[in-house]
Amino acid sequence: MTIRKITIEDYEKMYALWLSCKGMGLNDTDDSKEGIKRFLDRNPETCFAACENDCIIGVILAGNDGRRGFIYHTAVSPDFRGRGVGTALVNAALEALGSLGITKTALVVFDRNESGNAFWEKLGFTARNDLVYRNKALVDMVRIDT
Repeated sequence: MTIRKITIEDYEKMYALWLSCKGMGLNDTDDSKEGIKRFLDRNPETCFAACENDCIIGVILAGNDGRRGFIYHTAVSPDFRGRGVGTALVNAALEALGSLGITKTALVVFDRNESGNAFWEKLGFTARNDLVYRNKALVDMVRIDT
Protein backbone atom coordinates (compact mmCIF):
# COMPACT_ATOMS: atom_id res chain seq x y z
CA MET A 1 0.00 0.00 0.00
CA THR A 2 1.16 3.51 -0.78
CA ILE A 3 -0.18 6.82 0.52
CA ARG A 4 -0.13 9.75 -1.89
CA LYS A 5 -1.75 13.15 -2.31
CA ILE A 6 -5.13 13.24 -4.03
CA THR A 7 -5.65 15.03 -7.33
CA ILE A 8 -8.92 15.82 -9.08
CA GLU A 9 -8.14 12.99 -11.52
CA ASP A 10 -8.97 10.65 -8.61
CA TYR A 11 -12.53 11.97 -8.33
CA GLU A 12 -14.50 9.15 -9.96
CA LYS A 13 -12.67 6.47 -7.96
CA MET A 14 -13.04 8.44 -4.70
CA TYR A 15 -16.74 8.99 -5.24
CA ALA A 16 -17.31 5.30 -6.00
CA LEU A 17 -15.43 4.44 -2.81
CA TRP A 18 -17.57 6.83 -0.75
CA LEU A 19 -20.74 5.28 -2.16
CA SER A 20 -19.49 1.81 -1.18
CA CYS A 21 -19.05 2.79 2.48
CA LYS A 22 -22.08 2.65 4.75
CA GLY A 23 -22.52 5.73 6.93
CA MET A 24 -21.15 8.36 4.52
CA GLY A 25 -23.10 11.57 4.12
CA LEU A 26 -22.65 13.19 0.73
CA ASN A 27 -24.46 15.87 -1.20
CA ASP A 28 -24.70 16.84 -4.84
CA THR A 29 -23.01 20.23 -4.39
CA ASP A 30 -20.01 19.90 -2.07
CA ASP A 31 -19.24 16.39 -3.30
CA SER A 32 -19.61 17.11 -7.01
CA LYS A 33 -16.43 17.09 -9.06
CA GLU A 34 -16.45 20.90 -9.00
CA GLY A 35 -16.96 20.97 -5.21
CA ILE A 36 -14.12 18.53 -4.58
CA LYS A 37 -11.86 20.46 -6.99
CA ARG A 38 -12.50 23.64 -4.97
CA PHE A 39 -11.58 21.79 -1.77
CA LEU A 40 -8.41 20.27 -3.28
CA ASP A 41 -7.35 23.64 -4.72
CA ARG A 42 -7.56 25.15 -1.19
CA ASN A 43 -5.98 22.11 0.50
CA PRO A 44 -3.48 20.54 -1.91
CA GLU A 45 -1.10 19.30 0.79
CA THR A 46 -3.55 17.64 3.21
CA CYS A 47 -5.74 15.23 1.19
CA PHE A 48 -4.56 11.66 0.66
CA ALA A 49 -5.38 8.39 -1.08
CA ALA A 50 -4.26 4.93 -0.06
CA CYS A 51 -3.52 2.85 -3.15
CA GLU A 52 -2.85 -0.77 -3.86
CA ASN A 53 -2.16 -2.01 -7.41
CA ASP A 54 -3.36 1.31 -8.93
CA CYS A 55 -6.68 1.02 -7.03
CA ILE A 56 -7.76 3.61 -4.49
CA ILE A 57 -8.61 1.65 -1.34
CA GLY A 58 -8.94 4.61 1.03
CA VAL A 59 -9.18 8.39 1.07
CA ILE A 60 -9.14 11.27 3.52
CA LEU A 61 -9.90 14.92 2.89
CA ALA A 62 -8.41 17.36 5.37
CA GLY A 63 -8.20 21.12 5.40
CA ASN A 64 -7.82 24.02 7.77
CA ASP A 65 -8.96 27.55 8.45
CA GLY A 66 -5.51 28.67 9.65
CA ARG A 67 -6.37 27.77 13.23
CA ARG A 68 -8.01 24.35 13.30
CA GLY A 69 -7.83 21.36 11.01
CA PHE A 70 -10.94 19.62 9.76
CA ILE A 71 -11.24 16.06 8.48
CA TYR A 72 -13.89 15.06 5.97
CA HIS A 73 -14.92 11.97 4.02
CA THR A 74 -12.48 9.46 5.43
CA ALA A 75 -13.28 6.09 3.89
CA VAL A 76 -11.65 2.70 3.46
CA SER A 77 -12.95 0.08 1.09
CA PRO A 78 -14.85 -2.57 3.09
CA ASP A 79 -12.52 -5.20 1.60
CA PHE A 80 -9.45 -3.51 3.12
CA ARG A 81 -10.64 -2.61 6.61
CA GLY A 82 -8.74 -3.81 9.65
CA ARG A 83 -5.38 -3.56 7.87
CA GLY A 84 -4.27 -0.12 9.11
CA VAL A 85 -5.30 1.77 5.96
CA GLY A 86 -7.49 4.27 7.81
CA THR A 87 -4.89 4.85 10.49
CA ALA A 88 -2.20 5.47 7.87
CA LEU A 89 -4.44 8.00 6.11
CA VAL A 90 -5.26 9.81 9.36
CA ASN A 91 -1.59 9.92 10.32
CA ALA A 92 -0.66 11.38 6.91
CA ALA A 93 -3.34 14.06 7.21
CA LEU A 94 -2.46 14.96 10.80
CA GLU A 95 1.24 15.18 9.94
CA ALA A 96 0.47 17.43 6.96
CA LEU A 97 -1.79 19.66 9.08
CA GLY A 98 0.87 19.81 11.80
CA SER A 99 3.49 20.90 9.26
CA LEU A 100 1.20 23.86 8.49
CA GLY A 101 1.17 24.88 12.17
CA ILE A 102 -2.28 23.45 12.93
CA THR A 103 -2.48 22.26 16.56
CA LYS A 104 -5.95 20.71 16.81
CA THR A 105 -8.30 18.92 14.46
CA ALA A 106 -12.06 18.36 14.38
CA LEU A 107 -14.39 16.13 12.43
CA VAL A 108 -18.06 15.21 12.25
CA VAL A 109 -19.40 11.64 12.20
CA PHE A 110 -23.07 10.72 11.96
CA ASP A 111 -24.17 9.17 15.24
CA ARG A 112 -25.64 6.22 13.32
CA ASN A 113 -22.20 5.41 11.86
CA GLU A 114 -21.14 2.97 14.57
CA SER A 115 -18.01 1.68 12.84
CA GLY A 116 -16.88 5.21 12.00
CA ASN A 117 -17.36 6.39 15.57
CA ALA A 118 -15.52 3.34 16.92
CA PHE A 119 -12.62 4.03 14.53
CA TRP A 120 -12.25 7.67 15.56
CA GLU A 121 -12.53 6.83 19.24
CA LYS A 122 -9.80 4.19 18.86
CA LEU A 123 -7.54 6.88 17.39
CA GLY A 124 -8.10 9.16 20.37
CA PHE A 125 -10.70 11.53 18.94
CA THR A 126 -13.15 12.36 21.71
CA ALA A 127 -16.81 13.29 21.47
CA ARG A 128 -17.68 16.83 22.50
CA ASN A 129 -20.94 16.92 24.40
CA ASP A 130 -20.63 20.60 25.26
CA LEU A 131 -21.22 21.80 21.69
CA VAL A 132 -24.19 22.04 19.37
CA TYR A 133 -23.26 21.56 15.73
CA ARG A 134 -25.23 23.94 13.53
CA ASN A 135 -25.41 24.11 9.78
CA LYS A 136 -27.05 26.38 7.20
CA ALA A 137 -27.08 25.56 3.50
CA LEU A 138 -26.66 28.61 1.27
CA VAL A 139 -27.91 26.72 -1.78
CA ASP A 140 -30.32 23.83 -2.25
CA MET A 141 -28.54 20.48 -1.98
CA VAL A 142 -29.59 16.91 -2.48
CA ARG A 143 -28.41 14.76 0.43
CA ILE A 144 -26.97 11.34 -0.39
CA ASP A 145 -26.65 8.97 2.58
CA THR A 146 -24.94 5.63 2.14
